[in-house]
Amino acid sequence: MFIYKAAVVGGGAMGAGIAQVISYSGLPVILKETSDELAEKALSHIRKIYQARVDKGKMTAQELETKMALVSVTARIEDLKEADIVIEAVPEKLDLKKKVFGELDAILPEGSILASNTSALSISALGAATRRPDKVVGIHFFYPAHVMKLIEVIPGLATSEETVNDASAFCETLRKLPVRVNECAGFLVNRLLMPYLNEAAFCVEEGSADFKEIDKAMVEFGFPMGPFILVDTIGLDICHDVAGVLLEEYGARMRPSRLWEEIYSKGRYGVKSGSGFYDYSAAAGDKTVEEAVKKLRAQAPAKKAPFSQKRLLLAMINEAALCIQEHVSSPGDIDVAVLAGIGFPQNKGGVLQYADEIGVDVILRELNTLCGVYGERFFPAPLIKRMVKAGFLGKKTKRGFLEHA
Repeated sequence: MFIYKAAVVGGGAMGAGIAQVISYSGLPVILKETSDELAEKALSHIRKIYQARVDKGKMTAQELETKMALVSVTARIEDLKEADIVIEAVPEKLDLKKKVFGELDAILPEGSILASNTSALSISALGAATRRPDKVVGIHFFYPAHVMKLIEVIPGLATSEETVNDASAFCETLRKLPVRVNECAGFLVNRLLMPYLNEAAFCVEEGSADFKEIDKAMVEFGFPMGPFILVDTIGLDICHDVAGVLLEEYGARMRPSRLWEEIYSKGRYGVKSGSGFYDYSAAAGDKTVEEAVKKLRAQAPAKKAPFSQKRLLLAMINEAALCIQEHVSSPGDIDVAVLAGIGFPQNKGGVLQYADEIGVDVILRELNTLCGVYGERFFPAPLIKRMVKAGFLGKKTKRGFLEHA
């Protein structure tokens, strides 16, 4: 299927970013918002992204206007009726998304693809809200969409292979890197990222380290930013929603640190609200977070493990092994996804390459040690146990999660 015209529903930071990416590829795009005022605001956001490129000398003012001419905005859903693909980017509420999908299904041509930018919700459930579940697919961009190369392409239970292939080809025309992810709560990247972020919060909650120490340590490991800066950048409200989806699906293993709720309940959503784990525009001397941490540490159990870079990474490695077991994605695609979607250090080769370098037997031993302290959240994936029994120990045996020449 060749896509001549695309549309985006939802003009927030994510939706506007997606529309900019589509127009940058040379494809006409129409963005729908709930009001003319919000639609114009989204258009201004897109222009701002392009203007930043002009300011950096990456394009001319004339090229900016040429790209902007490909973008139109509307508050009427009927104006999307000629789109070959529509990407929904409204807030992460399943009922709201299902309503949007039902409305789009009623006006779009039979062959049009309905895609969702959801970061965690069920594609199958969205498909069930339409008469074309075979044409419904997840196309999950990462924030900011105009910078991040990775896109997760997620088929639902009824999604046809043709739709998956068309969606992947569309992503490639956007100069992005599509990775197929079989449907599960949180998909791939968020499922790997959240245990890492959560473990960082547990370390603060129990008093093993503070925010700045952890952020500094993970930047020294090679990440572009530390876990708390990352959450503040993404938005604690978004991370809070994803954490809730993962907890509901996977149970105690994904139980979030109480620190998340403490900060979230105070309306501190990160950079966009002026404060999160850190203060960005709040008055000097704000003790809100300091007092929340102090309260949690007073209630923390005496038994704990020291903070280390590896402790956070073990949580990610263990979840990656579970994803392989469940056929969510291949080991090679998992490493591509963490490199392009999380910013895992390029020189480490990916989370599974890193695990093979350490040694799968070492990974198992350290998971068992942490499991003895913290219980289920570090319970080793059965795949890791089987690999050790089979002698698939990583680079030292030339075979682990990956094969090594």
